[in-house]
Amino acid sequence: MIHPSAIVHPGARLGDNVTIGAYSLIGEHVEIGNDTRIGPHVVVEGHTRIGRDNRVFQFSSLGAVPQDKKYAGEPTRLEIGDGNTIREFCSLNCGTAQDAGVTRVGNDNWIMAYVHIAHDCQIGSHAIFANNAQLAGHVHVGDYAILGGFTGVHQFVRIGAHSFTAIATVLVHDLPPYVMAAGDTAKPYGINSEGLRRRGYSAAALTEIKRAYKTLYKSSLTLDQARRQLAEHAGSCAEIRLLSDFLQTSTRGIVR
Repeated sequence: MIHPSAIVHPGARLGDNVTIGAYSLIGEHVEIGNDTRIGPHVVVEGHTRIGRDNRVFQFSSLGAVPQDKKYAGEPTRLEIGDGNTIREFCSLNCGTAQDAGVTRVGNDNWIMAYVHIAHDCQIGSHAIFANNAQLAGHVHVGDYAILGGFTGVHQFVRIGAHSFTAIATVLVHDLPPYVMAAGDTAKPYGINSEGLRRRGYSAAALTEIKRAYKTLYKSSLTLDQARRQLAEHAGSCAEIRLLSDFLQTSTRGIVR
């Protein structure tokens, strides 16, 4: 399952049924799980662990040193879960010692061509990154988030679960869960109702989320007042608790 032109270091650990395409390079400290397919002309280096049943398309770079001038050769890591699709020309870098030391990607993410995921990013599961989405360092992305093509995300920004960005959105502040955003710089445009319906959210849950959105964006409340009001209603509703917890821990301010 390894093409004769591929170069696989003897120290690399490959699971069962792993495929390595033509002219790909697999480094010494790489671990690849069962049934993962690495396409041609792919470089996997550094301390990188890839789970099972992933597919990596041609010309991608996984585990390269971070694009951070403070990096001094520390053995930081890249960890990728199971069932991810990583399309052509993507780059995912290792972490830095200034953060957790690891860049993480969860499970079942769809990462389209030319996406960059920089050092220390923490990606959940079931997210979609359209072509040319670009994440600076230390960005956190929640489960089921969707980033439109050419979305640019400033370092340390947090993107909440089930959120959505339109094409060419620029995020310099945190994007709360469920919220759709667009523009440079990003502005809110309602909740991701269609995505939530597709994931089985009930009409009652959607009503609660819409009410919370109005509290946050359509009332005359300040952000602190809206946080307090949503916190008061979070105990009895898991959907609002997710939003409230996100707001309580936001340090960069939110798209508003």
